[in-house]
Amino acid sequence: MFAKTARKSWLPVLIALVAAPLSAPSKAAEPAIRYRTVEVDGLEIFYREAGPADAPTVLLLHGFPTSSHMFRDLIPRLAEKYHVVAPDYPGYGYSSAPSVEEFDYTFDNLAGVVTRFIDKVGLERYSLYLMDYGAPVGFRIAAAAPERVDSLIIQNGNAYDEGIDNEFWAPVKKYWADRSPVNGDALRSLLTLDATKWQYTHGVRDVEAISPDTWDHVQPLLDRHGNQEIQLALFYSYGSNPPLYPQWQEYLRTHQPPTLIVWGKNDAIFPDAGAYPYKRDLKDLEFHLFDTGHFALEEDGAEIARMMRDFLDRKVSR
Repeated sequence: MFAKTARKSWLPVLIALVAAPLSAPSKAAEPAIRYRTVEVDGLEIFYREAGPADAPTVLLLHGFPTSSHMFRDLIPRLAEKYHVVAPDYPGYGYSSAPSVEEFDYTFDNLAGVVTRFIDKVGLERYSLYLMDYGAPVGFRIAAAAPERVDSLIIQNGNAYDEGIDNEFWAPVKKYWADRSPVNGDALRSLLTLDATKWQYTHGVRDVEAISPDTWDHVQPLLDRHGNQEIQLALFYSYGSNPPLYPQWQEYLRTHQPPTLIVWGKNDAIFPDAGAYPYKRDLKDLEFHLFDTGHFALEEDGAEIARMMRDFLDRKVSR
C-alpha cells in the first residue's frame, strides 16, 4: 500500500521533469522606460527615457500632431544597447501647454527649449531621429552644434523644397502669405478627429494593423482649450523653415553626418519626393522607403528598429 502511494505521489514530479524541456524559454524583460519631467524656461517638459545612461544616446524628436507617444514601441527596441530620450515639445503630449499669449509658438522657440532640455538632462552627444516637426526642430539644433551629433535618422522629415510642393501644402502656404483669420480658419479642419485618423491611416497597407490608441491619445490633447490656436501658430511658423533649407543643406554637405533614411513613401504630407534630395548632399547615406504612410513606425516599427540598431552599431562608437 505504501509503495503504491509513493509511486502515485511522484507521478506529477515525473511528468513535470519530462515536460520541462518542451516548455518555451522565458522571455527576457524589456528595458524599463522612465516617465519624467524637467523644468526648462519655467515649463514642465515631459520625456521618456530608457537604456544605459553611459551608452550612446538616441534623441527622438516627434512630429505633429503627436508627441513622444509615437515612440512608445521603438524605445524598448533600442534601449537594450542605447540610451534613448524622447521629449514632448511645449504644447504637445504631457509637457506644459501655455496659451499663445504666454508662449510664442515658433520653431525657433521649440528648438531653443529642446536645446536647453538637452543641456538640462546632460546629453553631451546624440543621434537625432527627425520626423515631421522634429526635422525643423532637429536641424536647427544640429546646425548650431554639429560637433555633438553622432548621426541622423530621418523619417518623413523635410529639408528641401521638393516634398512640400504638393496639394496638402497649398492652404498652409496661403496662410504663410497672409495670416488672416479666414486663412487660419481654413486650416482648422486639420485639427479634427477625422484628420488625425487620416494622418495615421492614409497610405498604409493594412488599416486594421493601425491601433486606435494613436488617435485616441492625440485627439483629446488637440481638443484642449486653446490648443487650436497653438497649432495655428505653428502652421504659420512652419513658413520660417524653407528659408533655412540652404543652411541645413550646407550643414549636411560640410559635416556629413552618417544618415539613415526610413521613409513612408505613401505619405501625402511629406511624400518620398522629399527623401531623394538628401542623396545630393550626403555621402554616408543609407536609404530605405517603406510601403506605408506618414507614421511609418505604426506599420513598420519592428523593421525600422532593426535597421536603426544595425546602423547605430556600425556608425556610432561607444
